[in-house]
Amino acid sequence: MIYYKTNEQVEAMRKSALLVSQTLAEIAAMLRPGLSTISIDKVIGAYVRDHGAIPSFLNYNGYPYNSCISVNDVVVHGFPNNYALKEGDVVSVDVGVILDGWHGDHAYTFMIGDPGPEAVKLVKVTKESLYKGIEKAVVGNRIGDIAFAIQEHTEKKNGYGVVRELVGHGLGRSLHEDPQVPNYGKRGSGPVLKDGLVLAIEPMINMGRKDVFTDSDGWTVRTKDSKVSVHFEHDVCVRKGTADILSNYAPIEAAEKANKELFSDY
Repeated sequence: MIYYKTNEQVEAMRKSALLVSQTLAEIAAMLRPGLSTISIDKVIGAYVRDHGAIPSFLNYNGYPYNSCISVNDVVVHGFPNNYALKEGDVVSVDVGVILDGWHGDHAYTFMIGDPGPEAVKLVKVTKESLYKGIEKAVVGNRIGDIAFAIQEHTEKKNGYGVVRELVGHGLGRSLHEDPQVPNYGKRGSGPVLKDGLVLAIEPMINMGRKDVFTDSDGWTVRTKDSKVSVHFEHDVCVRKGTADILSNYAPIEAAEKANKELFSDY
C-alpha cells in the first residue's frame, strides 16, 4: 500500500531528514585516514540520540549497528568495524533516524584524499544521477521516469553498472514503504506519482559490472568484480512541477570542503 503524507506530516519528515543531514555533516568534518569505521558509527549513534531521535537501522531486521558504512567495493549495508580508513578510500555513509515517529534516511559518498580520476568521475556522475532522478519525481510522472533518468545518465551515457538487486523506496512511519524505486527501467512505467508521496531515491552505481553478491554476514553487499561502488540518497516529496527535497546536502558539502583530508573538487 502506498501512503501519501499531509503537508504537516511532510514537515515532520523534513525534520527527520535534516537531522540525518546534520549527522552526515558531523561525519564529514571528522573523516580522515586512520579513523576506524566503528568509531564513526559510535559518533553517529551518540549524535542521533543527543538530538532526541533513535537510529532507525539499529536492530532493523537484526542489523547490529547505527549506520551502514560501505568502503570501496562495498555497495551498501557495510558493517562498521575496526578497518582504518586510508588515503584513496571511497566511503558511503548511510544513516537513518526516527524522530517523533517519522523516518529520515539518506546517504552520501566521501573520498578520503584523492582516489584517482576514475573514482572521482564515478562519484560525480552518481551524484548527478540522483538529481536527474529527483527532477522526474513530480506529480503525473511515473516511477519508471525516475528510474530511466538515473540509468540513462549512469549506464547508457557513462558505461557504469546499475545495481538491480537494491532499490530506493517509499518512506514514512516505516523505514521501507511502497513503492520501490529502481535505478533502472522504462519511461512511463510503474505507479503514477501523486502529491504527498515521500521517496528515498538512491542510485547505487558500480564502476564496473552491475553484478553484486552478499557476504557471509548476510548484509554486506559487494561488487562481484571488486571495483568501486558509489551510493547517494535523498529524501524527496513528490509535488506539482518541482520535487521537494526534504534532506539537505549543503551542510555536508560545506563540511566536506572544509575538511582538508577529503577530496571535494568534483
